[in-house]
Amino acid sequence: MKKFFVLILVLLVSASLLEVEAKKDDLRSRELKYQYEVLKDDAKKDKESKIYNLTPSGYMTVDQYEALSEYKDKSNLQIDIPQFQTPSSFKYVPKPLYRIVRYNDPPGSPEISLGKRLYLKRQVNAQGIISPDFSMLVYPAVYYYTNSASVACDLFVIPLEDGDTNLNKVLRANTAKKLPDPIMTTDKTIDNYAAFRTLTPVDFTPDGSKLLVKQKIGSREDGIWQTSIYVYDFKTKVDYDLFEIRDAIVYFWEEYMAMNLDEKRWDIYPIGFDKKDPNKIIVQAFAFTGEKPVFLGTWSVDWQGNQSRLISFDKNYKPEVSVNGFKVIQDGIEDYDVVEKEKELQVKQSKEMKKQYKKNKKQAIKLIEEEYEYTVKGLKQDYKDEYRDYKKLRSLSGNVESPELQSAYKQYLIDQANKDIEKTQKQIDKKRKEIDKIDAKIDKLYEQTGDTSEQVEPEDAKVETTES
Repeated sequence: MKKFFVLILVLLVSASLLEVEAKKDDLRSRELKYQYEVLKDDAKKDKESKIYNLTPSGYMTVDQYEALSEYKDKSNLQIDIPQFQTPSSFKYVPKPLYRIVRYNDPPGSPEISLGKRLYLKRQVNAQGIISPDFSMLVYPAVYYYTNSASVACDLFVIPLEDGDTNLNKVLRANTAKKLPDPIMTTDKTIDNYAAFRTLTPVDFTPDGSKLLVKQKIGSREDGIWQTSIYVYDFKTKVDYDLFEIRDAIVYFWEEYMAMNLDEKRWDIYPIGFDKKDPNKIIVQAFAFTGEKPVFLGTWSVDWQGNQSRLISFDKNYKPEVSVNGFKVIQDGIEDYDVVEKEKELQVKQSKEMKKQYKKNKKQAIKLIEEEYEYTVKGLKQDYKDEYRDYKKLRSLSGNVESPELQSAYKQYLIDQANKDIEKTQKQIDKKRKEIDKIDAKIDKLYEQTGDTSEQVEPEDAKVETTES
């Protein structure tokens, strides 16, 4: 009877140990299964997210937002020619045409207009001047400060792209591609109420290496106070203040005409570069002492301000200046028939684009689905391999930390890896055989048509190869 109870106790202990081992086995199996299900669910969510984001929306993850918010080099942006927008309520709106004309024509005429748009928008870009070789566009950016009602200005450069017509190069110019630092800037102090300081390009030299600029300083309450002229050298990136010409005019009238211009209201007007000598700038001066302006003469100054000369006192004298820079102006409108034909073409292109968009989206969804299936297939295979290795480890008897068991398990992993490599090689060989069959069919078709699938080297090429 005692032996019987001992036998029952041994059986109970053995059953308890087996139950513990079975629970351990079941726990690891469930862990592997849970891990596989989580990874598969992540892959499904990733697939759904990719399909949803084929049409961009405002919903995105933090990582997606940060990726879209990364700095992009504006110099590499593709800028298209602006299209004239037609309101939906209009059946026909005339489309403007543009052409390129000389900028400084008539000489000395370019001016900046401080209109209502500046006071509403606080910043406007004025008419730009194009260099003679159409390599860049220089434009003034005018700023309005409401707290002092004052105006300041900067001169920026936009490099023009190559590989297109001159007109299209200018129309495609965009402030997004401007050089970040202005080549010239005015004083931006706001201590004088309603004061304005503007920079107006006058003209380039014939070779485009220098730019003549006039700065007007004044007040919206009592007019212009003073005009100064500058020359910017693109080679040295230095601007020269030609204040000497004003000093020379004041000195001449005080020394020879006994008139102190500092007590009068007078100003200068740069006309352009001398046609005979591009290193000289032509300037005219006027005094405003009565009902009519008094002509103070036509003067010249070299581009660095070292030499000032009186040219003529004759108010009818017309100096010869070179007109080098360009600008774009509106030149009429397109014919009604042309606009209607363009509209029909755009409607047709829009339909084709919609069809192509649907086709591309369908193809993109197909690729995403295939990627998901491939990912899930890989996850499933990894799960099977891990579960298989785990079951093998459980089937080996002995202590897990024993060298014999570790050596046996390591040898099992090596053998299994070799089996997997052999299995993969068989799959590769199978695919190669399928490719060879397809190539054989293609060669057979070429033979039937009297052609060959191999590229035949030209006789001239063979001769050149032999000689070399």
